[in-house]
Parts: sequence; C-alpha cells; structure tokens
Amino acid sequence: MSPVTAFAPPAIALPDLDRVLHQRGYVVLAAADVAALAGVPLPALQALEPSWESLCLDRYLKDGGRYRKRRHACFIAEDDQLQQVPHRMHWQPVEYNALHGGMERWFEPVLPETVRQAAWSALILALARVCSAQRPVPRWHVDALQVRFDTCDGVGRPTPEGAHRDGVDFVAVLLVARHAIKGGETRVFDAHGPNGQRFTLDQPWSLLLMDDARVIHESTPIQPLHGVAGHRDTLVLTLRAAGFLGG
Repeated sequence: MSPVTAFAPPAIALPDLDRVLHQRGYVVLAAADVAALAGVPLPALQALEPSWESLCLDRYLKDGGRYRKRRHACFIAEDDQLQQVPHRMHWQPVEYNALHGGMERWFEPVLPETVRQAAWSALILALARVCSAQRPVPRWHVDALQVRFDTCDGVGRPTPEGAHRDGVDFVAVLLVARHAIKGGETRVFDAHGPNGQRFTLDQPWSLLLMDDARVIHESTPIQPLHGVAGHRDTLVLTLRAAGFLGG
C-alpha cells in the first residue's frame, strides 16, 4: 500500500454528494451541509450534544481500557419513516473486527429523550435517502452508536481493532466534539487498491460517509493536549440492507 497523503478534511459541496460518493466510495461534508441535508438548522443538531455527557463505560474492551463510553440503539428506515426496534446487542463478525468481533456486546440504550428530538430522526432518514440513491433497497437497518473517547488514562484509541470495514453497506461518522486533545486523525483507504487519504475532522457535525464495501477506515489514538484530559465525541451510524448483524 502506498503512503497516504495528509491534508485538511476533503469536504465537498452538498450538490456533489451523490456523484462523489459513487466515484470514490466516501465523502466528507461540512456541518452546514449536514444540517441542510437533514433539513434542520444546525442548532437543532447541536442540541443533541449534551446527551454525550451521559454515556456509559464500554465494559467490553479487550485491552482493559476505560477510555471509551457508549450508548446504542437500532432503527429501521423504510418509506421515509424511522422506527426504533427493541433494544438489541451490538454485534460484528470476526472477519471484520478481529479484536471485538463475535461478541454479544450489550451497551446501554440511547436515551429516549435523545431519540425524540426531531434532529435525530431527520439526520438518520436523510442519510438513508443518500444510501438509497446509491443502492435502492426497500429498507435500511440502522445501528446508532453515541461514542466518547477520553484521555483520562493518558491515551484513547478510537479504533483499537485497527483499519477495518464494518460488514455493513454504509458507515457514517459524525464528529460531535473535540476537546483538549491531539491526534484522532481519520484514515480512509481504498479496500482494493493503493489509494488513501488522511485528515482530521475538527468541525462539530461534519460528516464522513463511506461505502463499506469499497473502503477501509481507522482513526489514530488521541492524547491530552497540554496535560489536560480531553475527549472526542462521535455519532456512528451503520446502514445495512440485509438485516441487523447477528440476526
């Protein structure tokens, strides 16, 4: 694999989303375009941010770390409607996550008051429409993960499993916050060739959307800035046509 080239987030204009996603397998959108895509004002997305303060410790990290907190929920997007399904495990196959795959991971659910906010469903449905433009299907099975990585123990590892695919159709990573950290660089590679890019998402509510069959991705560890403990918050949404992983 040839070396990646570092540069600022390669954000595109919203009208180019479908074309660029089709051409290269991933896109980055700035926050204003994410809000426009969802059809909500940016403050409506920002109103979701306080819910990241109530995430629960991820007890499944095999490295014994305490640097990741999560909440999880699952939905079906169909006919431009979003329906939450009963709480279920988060599961990935070993071939896509050699470190944590094959485990029944039961994270605490996303809080009902978070799901009730109009921006939550508007964002997920907007991304479902984008994915349907690429791959028309009758419904999308959506896993939603609120995630916080912190540096309270020195280092936080956003992708301890390394560069990977998720075993779904599309993966959306929305940066929610970066506070007092360095690192956390995003790396996206062509799954079938030498091309790659690296960049740091630094604008809250900017988006990386990936065709999971065509690219692999990872994020580098985060460290405290000037010795002050910090964190990196993300909303990760995976969309899969053929049902939820794990049945």
